[in-house]
Amino acid sequence: MFGSRYTNQITIMNALIIEDEKAAVRNLEALLREVAPQTEVIAVLDSVTDSVAWFESHPAPDVVFMDIHLADGSAFEIFNHTQIKCPIIFTTAYDEYALKAFKVNSIDYLLKPIGSADLRQAFEKLKALHNVSDSQESLSALIQSLQKRDHYKTHFLIPYKGDKLLPLAVDQVQYFCISGGVTKAVVSNRESYTLPYTLDELTESLDPDRFFRANRQYLISRSAVQDIDLWFNNRLSINLKIPTGEKILVSKLRVNEFKTWFSGD
Repeated sequence: MFGSRYTNQITIMNALIIEDEKAAVRNLEALLREVAPQTEVIAVLDSVTDSVAWFESHPAPDVVFMDIHLADGSAFEIFNHTQIKCPIIFTTAYDEYALKAFKVNSIDYLLKPIGSADLRQAFEKLKALHNVSDSQESLSALIQSLQKRDHYKTHFLIPYKGDKLLPLAVDQVQYFCISGGVTKAVVSNRESYTLPYTLDELTESLDPDRFFRANRQYLISRSAVQDIDLWFNNRLSINLKIPTGEKILVSKLRVNEFKTWFSGD
């Protein structure tokens, strides 16, 4: 393991906390004492600047608990200035950064207020990492596996009427599309909502068993499909339960992929 050591057969795990709210630090430290008493907090940092300096001058800890909004900017700026090779558990009050978080070495994304069950589950993932080879290749492969399995997006928070955020469950969405240069989510009652994501980002963050990227303009749910027309040049035309006003064509090269996805093979 990265910095772990053994004391009387108990594995001591070194943890770094990057958090600018003192109350949040106290809460996390209390949870660590409850859930993982073998964890030793080796430092608490509250800024991007201090974090970059710390990683440049210290060996990697076993795990980093990282808030996103820090005293001098976004925690994602840290990754622009230094390389972090250890697992990261994000702790934040905002769920809109989840996709970005899992593009770095994150194995979990905990929303505040954090509970003991949340932290315990995160440590189970961390334990799984330490049960494999210490090679960076094995670590990266397992991190990617954990991310894909457990962290498909389930909800959105959508700006609504200027001063509100509207929760929208992914289960409600029939399809996503590009309309007028912006990304729209169309739900079962035919309402549509503007999202601050590209279709490429949505394709990466949603469960591929449930959503299929039909073409450059549409990402569709399996439950939204009404029927399918055989189209010329061996293409498919997908008809949805909520009409789109234009044909959703699947190219000849992706017909077999679509059939496999739809049948769940």
